[in-house]
Amino acid sequence: MHAEPPAYGPARRESNVALLPILEYPDPRLKKVAQPVTRFDERLRKLAADMAETMYAAPGVGLAATQVDVHERLIVVDVSETKDQLYVFANPEIVWASEETVVCEEGCLSVPGIYDEVRRPAKVRVRAQDVQGETFDLDCEGLLAVCVQHEMDHLLGKVFVEYLSPLKQDRIRTKLKKRKAREAA
Repeated sequence: MHAEPPAYGPARRESNVALLPILEYPDPRLKKVAQPVTRFDERLRKLAADMAETMYAAPGVGLAATQVDVHERLIVVDVSETKDQLYVFANPEIVWASEETVVCEEGCLSVPGIYDEVRRPAKVRVRAQDVQGETFDLDCEGLLAVCVQHEMDHLLGKVFVEYLSPLKQDRIRTKLKKRKAREAA
């Protein structure tokens, strides 16, 4: 088991990466629960690179495979200012969470233009595997902790707006439907 995950440079520096379409809320495919990654092969490495490129291009700080209609337990995260601290987590699980919580304004690539406050543990320890299948633990705090928890929610079929009141959820769905109608016109 690694003490720390390997940090990867930006995936956009790799060759033959592709931008993937991102599902938008309330697409029912976002509700699917992801299955464990069982094969650590070239297909997984390509998926991770494509997800990273998609995240950087969006632009975002995290992306779950569920958001690109691949229902495997895989997330990519880079919260650095310089966009050169990419972490890839396969089969992530929170093995410890602080009792202390924080409220952060969150947004989501699957819920474009919508931001709201969500309360989460301030610090978490995540156990995951890298794209080679090696297990590592990572202690996360600040934006990294929030982002990892947010992306892990996607693997469970949960979007951050589900933490909000039913009234806010209805308003968000209405706003997104109106935006889609305008874009289609």
